[in-house]
Amino acid sequence: MELNRRDFAKLGSLSLAARFAPALNAQAPTKKIGYAVIGLGRIAGHFMPGSRSTTNSQITALVSGHRDKAEKIAAEYGIPAGSIYNYENFDQIAKNPNVDAVYVALPNSMHAEYTIRAAAAGKHVLCEKPMALNVAEAERMITACKVAKVKLMIAYRCHYEPTNLRAVQIIRDGGIGKVQAIESAFGFNMGPNEWRTSKKLAGGGPIFDVGIYSLNACRYLTGEEPEHISAYASTNDHGDPRFAEVEENTSWTMRFPSGILATCTTTYGANMPGYFRVYGSKGWLQVDNAFVYEGLHLRGFVNGADIDEPNPAKDPSHFQAEAEHFSHCVENNLEPQSPGEEGLRDMTYIAQIYKSAGIAT
Repeated sequence: MELNRRDFAKLGSLSLAARFAPALNAQAPTKKIGYAVIGLGRIAGHFMPGSRSTTNSQITALVSGHRDKAEKIAAEYGIPAGSIYNYENFDQIAKNPNVDAVYVALPNSMHAEYTIRAAAAGKHVLCEKPMALNVAEAERMITACKVAKVKLMIAYRCHYEPTNLRAVQIIRDGGIGKVQAIESAFGFNMGPNEWRTSKKLAGGGPIFDVGIYSLNACRYLTGEEPEHISAYASTNDHGDPRFAEVEENTSWTMRFPSGILATCTTTYGANMPGYFRVYGSKGWLQVDNAFVYEGLHLRGFVNGADIDEPNPAKDPSHFQAEAEHFSHCVENNLEPQSPGEEGLRDMTYIAQIYKSAGIAT
């Protein structure tokens, strides 16, 4: 499966149009969509409470290599022992009528395998980002879900988050004039012995983990696909065991067809709160804490006036919104706003960033 630049632009515009459509039908759901959570790490610990806060989603099964941990969570969510699976007997989930979909919350290297196995079991898939390790894996995931006639959504939770959407709407409405440039950054000081230090598990450095937020944000803020990418990568301390396999820092610049320039930076070597700042011919806007779970804050000069809009929402509101959306799509046979093709596009651009930076993939 190959997408050319015209296909990317078309899919991007369709996704943007869908993003501004009502996310949910006003009609009450006829049932709750049951999710099997695959992997019970930190991100799953946000998704599960978020799902429980919805009107149309519930956790009905768990998949983990740690039975004791799974049993504790199962007791909290009222999940029967027969709906706890491990990675070896996962395929038996096909026989569980209480599971409509899976949430893939595993290390990056396992996304493709469990998406494809879930599709073969007839289950819809909500997969964490990055979608996969590379373009080829992403393409196989999309194909497997299409063949099985199940839905595939990539968990770009910022696509469903009100402050990010407010920023996009301001730009589309011409509130800051013609966009000229975007700056964005996101990073953190990674601890030792994390799976992220392994290239085999993570696929690469911070671009796969937190940098992808800046990459994706520049695309939804512009509504365009980049036509040229230049990048650099570095590791400041070559004796640091955290960076024996993955790079520490990555910066890249993207040029979009309209002439907009975007500059992004990501790191595993310093705490770098996620933000984006958009400069227009008549004003500017910035979202601080743009990619984290709470504390988002929109500021700027819009339509000739200062704006200051803190968002009081708390974690796990992002996860609630994405679960509500995907469950609505499953229940009503609709295409998700962030389908597999959205994840594939970012995988393609990450490959271009690595090629420009001289990093082998």
